[in-house]
Amino acid sequence: MPPPRKGKGDAPAPIIVKKVTVVAAAHHGGAWKVAYADFVTAMMAFFLLLWLLGATNESQRKGLADYFTPTLVKLKQESAGSNGMLGGSSIVDADNYPNRAGQTGTKGITIPRDATGGPKEGSERIKRLQQLQQRLAGKLAEGKVAQRIARQVRMVDTTEGIRIDLVDDADFAMFQLGTTVLTSDAAQLLKAIGGVIAPEPGAVSIRGHTDALPWRGGQGGSRIGANNWALSAGRAEATRQALLRQGIGEGRFRKIEGVADREPLVRDKPEDPRNRRISILLTR
Repeated sequence: MPPPRKGKGDAPAPIIVKKVTVVAAAHHGGAWKVAYADFVTAMMAFFLLLWLLGATNESQRKGLADYFTPTLVKLKQESAGSNGMLGGSSIVDADNYPNRAGQTGTKGITIPRDATGGPKEGSERIKRLQQLQQRLAGKLAEGKVAQRIARQVRMVDTTEGIRIDLVDDADFAMFQLGTTVLTSDAAQLLKAIGGVIAPEPGAVSIRGHTDALPWRGGQGGSRIGANNWALSAGRAEATRQALLRQGIGEGRFRKIEGVADREPLVRDKPEDPRNRRISILLTR
């Protein structure tokens, strides 16, 4: 049966719109978990740092800071031999490290151990160094060596023994320019040093050093070769002969060598006159 026809006055039929919304499953990604884990780890490290700061004393904190400093060896090498007469340093002297720990850590760190090592050996080494310094200072005073000359002597305790450095500077030179001839001031220094180490036990090694300036032949002295290697070795031999005259036996000399400019004292300035020096090692 056909639907009834609508008249002109009838209202239009309503239009019904049906919307269907499709809801996807919830996202279960882990990005926020990674960020949260990083945050928790950082907080744990922060509170651990606070605990360490509260549980350690000042010297322990300085020791920890120095342990993680990568340039300690270089700083210690360059700090050996400060200004002033006999101004060297021993293994327990205050250092120039960034946090200036002053070797205040445990004795196992500050005093090297070998077959018979320990605190007793470390104290004996310090005592011997101090005795040599006092005796040398007395010898220099007896010889009426000027203070400016005595200031060029530096005594350092090393793992091999006690090293005595005779260092040049702008106002002092051990040898005449370009030669192996000792100056009068250097002869006075070696006379005093020979008198101090002659009665001491142990072998003696001598090493000559030059700066990085090209070798120039001197006047009035021995010309031993046109390079710094020969010059440094010749100066080491001249030092040996001077010590022989002070009563040190021929058989006590273990090594005489020249290293030219390969072991500078002032590493960032190879031409510095302080790189010219004679090192006398009294072994244990």
